[in-house]
Amino acid sequence: MESRIALLGIIVEDLSSTEKINEILHEYSEYVIGRMGVPYRSHGIAIISVVLDAPNDKISALSGKLGRLPGVNSKVQYTKA
Repeated sequence: MESRIALLGIIVEDLSSTEKINEILHEYSEYVIGRMGVPYRSHGIAIISVVLDAPNDKISALSGKLGRLPGVNSKVQYTKA
């Protein structure tokens, strides 16, 4: 299956979901190129950016799993190629 480069943006409003987020990201670690997490303490949230190189179905599955967690929003931006 063809691989795509994508940026996955995650906003965590319920910080108790952090452990589950890390478990899910670990499941897809073979596709992760890089990751950056920024705690925005004054607003009580965390922002995570994940760069992926994966088949489209894996990227969509990852984003969907994360988006179903309480207090977690995720969005994917794909390359055109």
